[in-house]
This record gives sequence, C-alpha cells and structure tokens, in this order.
Amino acid sequence: MLDQVRIVLVGTTHSGNIGSAARAMKTMGLRHLYLVDPQAVVDGKSVALAAGAVDVLENVTICDSLQEAIADCGLVVGTSARNRTFSWPMLDPRQCGEKAIAEAPNYPVAVVFGREAHGLSNEELQQCHFHVCIPANPEYSSLNLAAAVQTLCYEVRMAWLAQQNDGDQQGEAEQSEAADYPLASQLEQFYQHLEQTFRETGFIIPQHPGAVMTKLRRLFNRARPEMTELNILRGMLSSVLRPTPKQASNDDGKDNQD
Repeated sequence: MLDQVRIVLVGTTHSGNIGSAARAMKTMGLRHLYLVDPQAVVDGKSVALAAGAVDVLENVTICDSLQEAIADCGLVVGTSARNRTFSWPMLDPRQCGEKAIAEAPNYPVAVVFGREAHGLSNEELQQCHFHVCIPANPEYSSLNLAAAVQTLCYEVRMAWLAQQNDGDQQGEAEQSEAADYPLASQLEQFYQHLEQTFRETGFIIPQHPGAVMTKLRRLFNRARPEMTELNILRGMLSSVLRPTPKQASNDDGKDNQD
C-alpha cells in the first residue's frame, strides 16, 4: 500500500529540498517522488542531502503540470498553511495518513506540496479532494518543505502499521467503500463537461464567469461522487443539450418543407 502513495512537489526552487524530501520519504517507506515544473534540478546537493535515498531520486517522475502528475489518482490531498477565500474539505495530518492508507489499495494516492515561498496556488488546490494543514505553533508556524514531507509521510506510515496490527479488517471495510471513486482525470473531464454545458445554456457568461466553477468544484469535491454517480451526472448534462424526439421531428419537418 505504501507503494501506492506518491509525494508530489510543485515548483520546487532549491535542489537540496528535493534531496531532503527524498530522505524523509524513504525513512517512512515511501519511494515515489513526482516533481511538477521544478525550478531546480536534481544535482550533487540533492544527492548529498538525500543521505542514502539516491534510489528515490533516480526514479523521480517529472511532470509539466499538477493535472498530469495526479491524472491516475483516486485521492489527492493538497497541503495548505493558510485560510483560502473558499473553504475546502479539511483533514488533519492523522486523518490524511489514515485516508491515504484506507484508499491506497484501490488506486494511487497523491499528497501534494507547494512552493517553498508561497505553497500551492488556488487553482492547484482546487484539483485536490481534500486539504491538509499541519497544526504547528501559531507563534512560529514556518515549516520547511522537508519537515512538512516528513510529518505527513510519518502519519502515512503510522496508519499503515496500525492497519497491519488490526489484521486489515478496518482497511478492507473502508476499501470497499472507496472502490468506485473516479480518478482525478475523470473528475476533470466532468468539470469541463459541466462548464461547457453551462456556457452553452447561458448560465455561465464567458465574459463574466465569476466564481461559479470554483464553488461547484468545492461542492462536488465535498460530496465526492462515486463513479456510477458521476456517470449519471454526465448523462444529465448530455441530456440538457440533446434535442427531444419532438424537437427532432419538427426539425425534420422543416427540412422536408425546405
């Protein structure tokens, strides 16, 4: 199950942080590191700070966008250290670890970390099912990237160990509940379908779209529809613009008259 959990670093600017994150991952048994649009390359400093976790660096996956890095994931958790304009379903680090291990048997799980200076953008956070915030000292809450990776990887490992000790009974029960969740790429296709439909019906005005899609993403992320439910929603969207039999018959009649 630990092999199903990937750590995703977005826009990392210091090569040493990549190595330190790899070390933090390996100490907790994780080995899949994804770099999204990295601003630094894996170099000698990365290797030095990896301190024996060079195999993690050697197998790193580099992606151009977050959407590419999480396309095949069924659960995506983004780290956020501050309140946003629109609240999102939140987890604490322990809940993050437990949820990751509960759902890992069904599909890959991603834990996403942002840039050292300002974290993930609002657009990137909207691609996540949940946000997680580490409850650090409010008087000094500045965690470096590797420390944040270490904290959440530790919680993932603790949840995995607890499941082994429990004989996998709880994990099997939660696995059956999560088996039908869509992947991130399938959800993204739904959001595109939703926006296209609302644009064509005039509900969303292209010149003044407002925050409708952001709020709808939040709504559906909170509801977290299963795959069968998502198919129903997409079928409903398709039916909105599909001509009814009566309309089609009238259109045929007009053509014949012409």
